[in-house]
Amino acid sequence: MSTLLQSSFISSSSSSFSPITPRFSLRYAAAVRCNNVVQSVNLENGKPYRSTEYSVTGGTSSIPSYLVAPNTRIHDLVNKNRLRIFSGTANPALAQEIACYMGLDLGKIKIKRFADGEIYVQLQESVRGCDVFLVQPTCPPANENLMELLVMIDACRRASAKNITAVIPYFGYARADRKTQGRESIAAKLVANLITEAGANRVLACDLHSGQSMGYFDIPVDHVYGQPVILDYLASKTICSDDLVVVSPDVGGVARARAFAKKLSDAPLAIVDKRRHGHNVAEVMNLIGDVKGKVAVMVDDMIDTAG
Repeated sequence: MSTLLQSSFISSSSSSFSPITPRFSLRYAAAVRCNNVVQSVNLENGKPYRSTEYSVTGGTSSIPSYLVAPNTRIHDLVNKNRLRIFSGTANPALAQEIACYMGLDLGKIKIKRFADGEIYVQLQESVRGCDVFLVQPTCPPANENLMELLVMIDACRRASAKNITAVIPYFGYARADRKTQGRESIAAKLVANLITEAGANRVLACDLHSGQSMGYFDIPVDHVYGQPVILDYLASKTICSDDLVVVSPDVGGVARARAFAKKLSDAPLAIVDKRRHGHNVAEVMNLIGDVKGKVAVMVDDMIDTAG
């Protein structure tokens, strides 16, 4: 191939020499066709792609700039076409920001509700053979958003998607991960079964209420943490470490708060001792630790009433 490329640029005295430009064009026809599909990634919160090198037999050669979209790697011309991001109605702004960071457009999807409350979902573009990511947290109203996610998964499965990943930043029913009293349900396991049976291949969740919730799924679960983002935010406030104290809102969150405090130059720790008299009803009994005159950072995995 390198020999052919060299020959195309060597001037020949013979006028009967047949040019090899057609072979070159066929070789990179796919790149030319994708030029109008892949747009330049030039976003504030995204990192532009830099490499445009392509390996050929006998060495590595750079593709001419007029054959490749700006700031695009040649193997991404195919990968980006097989990636789809769809948003439910729970948090479309979050899904839009994720898509912008990836340098993609949100997939077109039609979601509506009938007069009796039933949910209707139709994909407005083909996802056959694609890796599909459905961004749908199960925030309030939890039941509506959960059912909407299940119907979205089913629509993608019946549209022959290759892989379906349910992106659930807020995983509802996670608090019901065990029985604390007799004759209670373990709803977290039930929701995991529903998502699996609907057709999801993978789940991506953020800051689950408890780690054992990952074991309720029969499919892979990617558990990510929002801690680095919060730490960067606190660092931007230039708060003196001596004026900072990390507060755990209950005894069960001490380990989480302790790990967080360790990242903040080993900041001191305070614990709130509270009693629950019922669901969403809490009473503070004691405060363990010194918070007077300090900036208190309260760390919790789930904020329902913020009482």
